[in-house]
Amino acid sequence: MMKKVEVVEVDSTFSGSAIKNLLENCSSDYLLLSLQGGRVEFGARALDRLIQVADDSSAGVIYCDFREKNEDGVIEHPLIDYQLGSIRDDFDFGSALLFSREEVEKALQKHGGVSRDLKWGGLYDLRLKLSINSSILHIPESLYTRTAIELSSHGEKHFDYVDPRNRDYQIEMENLVTEHLQRIGAWLAPDFAKVSESQKQFPVEASIIIPVRNRVKTIADAVKSALAQTADFAFNVIVVDNHSTDGTTEVLQRLSTGNAKLISIVPKRTDLGIGGCWNEAIYSEHCGRYAVQLDSDDIYANDKTLARILEEFERGHYAMVIGSYAIVDFDLKELPPGLIDHREWTRENGRNNALRINGLGAPRAFDVTVLRKIGLPNVSYGEDYALALRISREYEIGRIYDSLYYARRWSGNSDSALPPATKNRYDTYKDKLRTIEILARQKFNAERKRQGR
Repeated sequence: MMKKVEVVEVDSTFSGSAIKNLLENCSSDYLLLSLQGGRVEFGARALDRLIQVADDSSAGVIYCDFREKNEDGVIEHPLIDYQLGSIRDDFDFGSALLFSREEVEKALQKHGGVSRDLKWGGLYDLRLKLSINSSILHIPESLYTRTAIELSSHGEKHFDYVDPRNRDYQIEMENLVTEHLQRIGAWLAPDFAKVSESQKQFPVEASIIIPVRNRVKTIADAVKSALAQTADFAFNVIVVDNHSTDGTTEVLQRLSTGNAKLISIVPKRTDLGIGGCWNEAIYSEHCGRYAVQLDSDDIYANDKTLARILEEFERGHYAMVIGSYAIVDFDLKELPPGLIDHREWTRENGRNNALRINGLGAPRAFDVTVLRKIGLPNVSYGEDYALALRISREYEIGRIYDSLYYARRWSGNSDSALPPATKNRYDTYKDKLRTIEILARQKFNAERKRQGR
């Protein structure tokens, strides 16, 4: 029988006032917070295990794996470790968090309390402050079972951060992550290095880069979309065929017959991801001054896309330009959430907020004089995000909010329903990219401070 039940009224589970009320009513050493998302049933001695680890580690927050019950039965739901770069507000902690009251009090005393004015970010603010001087510890053991979490009710959940309906929420979260980056010395002021004039001669002004492997169904549409671009400057289309085996190579051979603009490269190496294929293109003798992305599944919105992107480069002398795209099916019918334009980006704070979100948009285009100094990691997920973070550390990124690109969704290319193991691997990698970038920005700021800048 439960000895005592005390009701604490809150306006919203994650608001500042809710978190403050819970902390003020906590008189024990630990606060166990059960998050919304389904009924939580703890396993045998699970609470004893949580507290044992908390006592042994002196961690500020403890979370653990769990089992998820749905209509198909019960499945394991492993989580990933928290790290310096795990500062996105959608980090998956599951539905049970154990807080150390002692560590919470120290964090709030050192870094300021949680504001009651926060409508959504109370818990987010608390864990960011806790993460600075205390550990956020993951126990890789399934200690409870919960019911299935409902998916986003509007479009694909991983695009919620660009949904205009969520704008007020996003502004609050951006403000909190900005304050966090300032506290840890990783925030960057809107001061940008200039892109130097290139002393190198390029064969063409721009190259459209298409890495491909086994996309016989879509590659012809992509290439034709690229070749159809109209511009008053010379350009080419570089397709890096990563040893396709499904007929893609033969399609490219037919398309290149009699068309000098289309260059097909088959790498000598067989261990390349998408990033490695991009490196094959940008370091080749065929690459133009500007490199513009086109995925092998997708097409440009019209024949003026390339010209529009280069106009933006000339207007702002940017190191990178990112456009906007619409999610469509194969009939070019728009799918939810429709246009992805990343209007959350601002010149003043975009490169800081980029550390909170998982993507920056498409199509992406680069000044090759900058791109060749950096290169891309040889992976097939997150290579574009890694590059954008690295470029934004020094240079300004230009934005185009008009739809330039159709991202065609089909069963073979959607990220909306990834297996848990794949999603965990992707999330861990992007968190690691953020960790690397935060460390680099801390070093960058420290060096500027030493130089009196």
